Amino acid sequence: MATSASRLRSTRLRLAAAAAAVMVASAAAAVLIRPRRVLVEGLSMTPTLQPGDRLLVVRRPGPRHGAVVAVTDPRTPSRVLVKRVTSLVGDEVVVHGDNPAASTDSRDFGPVARRALLGTVAVRYRPRGRIGRLAPAPFDRGPGEVRSGG
Repeated sequence: MATSASRLRSTRLRLAAAAAAVMVASAAAAVLIRPRRVLVEGLSMTPTLQPGDRLLVVRRPGPRHGAVVAVTDPRTPSRVLVKRVTSLVGDEVVVHGDNPAASTDSRDFGPVARRALLGTVAVRYRPRGRIGRLAPAPFDRGPGEVRSGG
């Protein structure tokens, strides 16, 4: 029959093993989804996003039509753009801002390579009054439909 001391040791070992498993899983998830914080600076995504909004962007398999994504600016690779996916064509993605009059997007620089996508916006975490998931697209475009003009 096990003594209370041996049961306590056994319980501690199980808890330590569980804690280690959680830590390993968390570290693996952080590497796989590569979370990134992004600060919104322009008006190209209004009304969905406002200047000063802070976003958490995560890697997810394959972008979806209508998703808000962070993408490396093809003209200035050190710059990050936040846009909405409007078309998926092979290994390329067409992105547009929700506010076309203030947006520099695929209308200006063409489709971007999928590898240029840094991730999908998971949540807005600042400012406090706007915390949460993003609202659905303010417009509905079919797959492959591209906005034209300014």
